[in-house]
Amino acid sequence: VSEIAAKVHPGFFEADAVLAEKFELYRNGCYLLEVNEKPAGYVLSHPWTLGSLPELNALLGALPEHADTFYIHDLALLPLTRGLGAAGRMVAALTKHAEAMGFASMSLAAVNGSVPFWTRQGFAVVDRPELSDKLAGYEADARYMVKILSPS
Repeated sequence: VSEIAAKVHPGFFEADAVLAEKFELYRNGCYLLEVNEKPAGYVLSHPWTLGSLPELNALLGALPEHADTFYIHDLALLPLTRGLGAAGRMVAALTKHAEAMGFASMSLAAVNGSVPFWTRQGFAVVDRPELSDKLAGYEADARYMVKILSPS
Protein backbone atom coordinates (compact mmCIF):
# COMPACT_ATOMS: atom_id res chain seq x y z
CA VAL A 1 0.00 0.00 0.00
CA SER A 2 2.83 2.40 0.87
CA GLU A 3 4.52 1.80 -2.48
CA ILE A 4 1.29 2.41 -4.40
CA ALA A 5 0.57 5.54 -2.34
CA ALA A 6 4.03 6.93 -3.10
CA LYS A 7 3.48 6.43 -6.84
CA VAL A 8 -0.14 7.62 -7.04
CA HIS A 9 -0.07 10.38 -4.41
CA PRO A 10 3.54 11.59 -4.17
CA GLY A 11 2.43 14.94 -2.75
CA PHE A 12 0.29 13.39 0.00
CA PHE A 13 2.73 11.49 2.19
CA GLU A 14 1.28 9.34 4.93
CA ALA A 15 3.43 7.23 7.24
CA ASP A 16 3.11 3.45 7.13
CA ALA A 17 1.65 3.54 10.65
CA VAL A 18 -1.12 5.90 9.52
CA LEU A 19 -2.04 3.68 6.59
CA ALA A 20 -1.89 0.51 8.70
CA GLU A 21 -4.09 2.04 11.39
CA LYS A 22 -6.97 2.44 8.92
CA PHE A 23 -6.88 -1.33 8.34
CA GLU A 24 -6.60 -2.04 12.07
CA LEU A 25 -9.55 0.21 12.91
CA TYR A 26 -11.91 -0.90 10.11
CA ARG A 27 -10.85 -3.89 8.02
CA ASN A 28 -14.22 -4.03 6.24
CA GLY A 29 -13.38 -0.76 4.49
CA CYS A 30 -9.87 -1.63 3.29
CA TYR A 31 -9.23 -3.53 0.08
CA LEU A 32 -6.25 -4.31 -2.11
CA LEU A 33 -6.73 -4.59 -5.88
CA GLU A 34 -4.50 -7.07 -7.64
CA VAL A 35 -3.87 -7.37 -11.36
CA ASN A 36 -2.09 -10.55 -12.45
CA GLU A 37 -1.55 -11.36 -8.76
CA LYS A 38 0.35 -8.10 -8.15
CA PRO A 39 -0.88 -5.18 -6.02
CA ALA A 40 -2.26 -2.49 -8.36
CA GLY A 41 -4.42 -0.36 -6.09
CA TYR A 42 -6.17 -0.03 -2.77
CA VAL A 43 -8.95 1.74 -0.94
CA LEU A 44 -9.00 2.79 2.72
CA SER A 45 -12.36 3.77 4.19
CA HIS A 46 -14.08 3.83 7.55
CA PRO A 47 -16.98 5.26 9.56
CA TRP A 48 -16.56 8.96 10.39
CA THR A 49 -18.47 12.10 11.34
CA LEU A 50 -20.29 14.03 8.61
CA GLY A 51 -18.93 17.55 8.15
CA SER A 52 -15.44 16.67 9.34
CA LEU A 53 -12.41 14.92 7.93
CA PRO A 54 -9.23 13.43 9.32
CA GLU A 55 -5.99 15.34 8.99
CA LEU A 56 -3.56 14.03 6.42
CA ASN A 57 -0.81 11.82 7.88
CA ALA A 58 -2.33 11.72 11.36
CA LEU A 59 -3.28 8.73 13.47
CA LEU A 60 -6.99 8.56 14.29
CA GLY A 61 -6.59 6.72 17.59
CA ALA A 62 -10.16 5.44 17.36
CA LEU A 63 -13.22 5.76 15.17
CA PRO A 64 -15.86 8.27 16.32
CA GLU A 65 -18.35 6.79 18.77
CA HIS A 66 -21.31 8.28 16.89
CA ALA A 67 -20.09 7.96 13.30
CA ASP A 68 -22.78 9.04 10.84
CA THR A 69 -21.02 8.90 7.46
CA PHE A 70 -18.83 6.42 5.65
CA TYR A 71 -15.57 8.18 4.80
CA ILE A 72 -13.39 7.22 1.85
CA HIS A 73 -9.92 8.17 3.01
CA ASP A 74 -8.02 7.07 -0.08
CA LEU A 75 -8.64 5.32 -3.37
CA ALA A 76 -5.36 4.84 -5.22
CA LEU A 77 -4.93 2.90 -8.44
CA LEU A 78 -1.80 2.43 -10.51
CA PRO A 79 -2.03 3.52 -14.16
CA LEU A 80 -2.21 -0.10 -15.36
CA THR A 81 -5.75 -0.31 -13.92
CA ARG A 82 -7.09 2.42 -16.20
CA GLY A 83 -9.85 1.27 -18.48
CA LEU A 84 -10.76 -1.68 -16.27
CA GLY A 85 -13.57 0.14 -14.45
CA ALA A 86 -11.92 -0.78 -11.16
CA ALA A 87 -12.41 2.59 -9.46
CA GLY A 88 -16.14 2.70 -10.18
CA ARG A 89 -16.60 -0.89 -9.05
CA MET A 90 -14.70 -0.20 -5.82
CA VAL A 91 -16.90 2.83 -5.09
CA ALA A 92 -20.02 0.79 -5.88
CA ALA A 93 -18.91 -1.93 -3.43
CA LEU A 94 -18.19 0.66 -0.73
CA THR A 95 -21.59 2.26 -1.34
CA LYS A 96 -23.32 -1.11 -0.85
CA HIS A 97 -21.35 -1.64 2.35
CA ALA A 98 -22.19 1.84 3.67
CA GLU A 99 -25.88 1.31 2.92
CA ALA A 100 -25.86 -2.13 4.56
CA MET A 101 -24.27 -0.61 7.66
CA GLY A 102 -27.06 1.99 7.82
CA PHE A 103 -25.07 5.12 6.91
CA ALA A 104 -27.10 7.94 5.38
CA SER A 105 -24.09 9.36 3.55
CA MET A 106 -20.55 8.88 2.34
CA SER A 107 -17.90 11.60 2.37
CA LEU A 108 -14.35 12.28 1.21
CA ALA A 109 -11.76 14.91 0.35
CA ALA A 110 -11.29 14.98 -3.43
CA VAL A 111 -7.72 15.69 -4.55
CA ASN A 112 -5.62 15.52 -7.72
CA GLY A 113 -8.40 16.94 -9.88
CA SER A 114 -10.70 14.01 -9.05
CA VAL A 115 -13.90 16.05 -8.50
CA PRO A 116 -15.31 15.01 -11.93
CA PHE A 117 -14.77 11.30 -11.13
CA TRP A 118 -16.44 11.60 -7.73
CA THR A 119 -19.31 13.60 -9.23
CA ARG A 120 -19.96 10.71 -11.64
CA GLN A 121 -20.07 8.42 -8.58
CA GLY A 122 -22.88 10.49 -7.04
CA PHE A 123 -20.86 12.79 -4.78
CA ALA A 124 -21.33 16.56 -4.68
CA VAL A 125 -19.01 19.30 -3.45
CA VAL A 126 -20.20 20.69 -0.12
CA ASP A 127 -18.87 24.06 1.01
CA ARG A 128 -17.72 23.73 4.63
CA PRO A 129 -15.62 26.81 5.51
CA GLU A 130 -14.68 25.24 8.85
CA LEU A 131 -12.79 22.54 6.90
CA SER A 132 -10.67 24.97 4.87
CA ASP A 133 -7.52 24.50 6.98
CA LYS A 134 -7.74 20.70 6.90
CA LEU A 135 -8.48 20.69 3.17
CA ALA A 136 -5.50 23.00 2.58
CA GLY A 137 -3.41 20.38 4.39
CA TYR A 138 -4.19 18.08 1.47
CA GLU A 139 -3.82 20.65 -1.34
CA ALA A 140 -5.17 24.06 -2.35
CA ASP A 141 -7.74 22.51 -4.72
CA ALA A 142 -8.99 19.81 -2.32
CA ARG A 143 -12.79 19.71 -2.04
CA TYR A 144 -15.04 18.14 0.58
CA MET A 145 -17.64 15.95 -1.11
CA VAL A 146 -20.71 14.07 0.13
CA LYS A 147 -22.95 11.40 -1.37
CA ILE A 148 -26.42 10.99 0.13
CA LEU A 149 -27.42 7.32 0.29
CA SER A 150 -30.82 5.79 -0.22
CA PRO A 151 -32.47 4.63 2.99
CA SER A 152 -32.51 0.84 3.33
